[in-house]
Amino acid sequence: MAATAVRYLRSVGAATTAAPRARAEALPRPDLRAVRDDERPPVAPDEFRRVLGHFASGVTVITARDADGPTGFACQSFASLSLDPPLVSFMVARTSTTWPRIARAGTFCVNILGAGQDALCRGFAVSGADKFAGVAHEDAPATGSPLLGSVPAWIDCRIHAVHTGGDHLIVVGRVEALGAAEEGDPLLFHRGAFGRFSG
Repeated sequence: MAATAVRYLRSVGAATTAAPRARAEALPRPDLRAVRDDERPPVAPDEFRRVLGHFASGVTVITARDADGPTGFACQSFASLSLDPPLVSFMVARTSTTWPRIARAGTFCVNILGAGQDALCRGFAVSGADKFAGVAHEDAPATGSPLLGSVPAWIDCRIHAVHTGGDHLIVVGRVEALGAAEEGDPLLFHRGAFGRFSG
């Protein structure tokens, strides 16, 4: 049957083999170079911080548990990302000593802080100290990551993806469980200081 079809195609002058595909042109690589020591950055770091400080954000503590125990750090660069599937994200500095432990755990809990919990935030913002000393916590239901006592809301996640973002990493988490209190004002951070929402 196949031989008959080939004979017919040849008799009418049709091609019997696929034409070779044209090679696709490679797209130009994006310019991702860092600013060298002998170059002036396009925006001064102090001015960058000053202007971006006008954006008020909530405050969270990202926690995890690895073989060495509980770990965590204060984080204001948290955001919801996707409803379907349920994804959230946070950013962490590449120089963070806490991030490698969270990465090894593969899971984390976002503890959303409420008004009056600025001291708790400061405790998790320091480096090298026992951040969990005197801090009540329990295991989050899905991952076992530390769920801090008395936080108004929490989101229990598994690491879904990690992307590069300059001197930070963008961590995407898939939500496994979450919960929130019915009442409570958020802890806000604005222009280098903590505050609270006032209606």
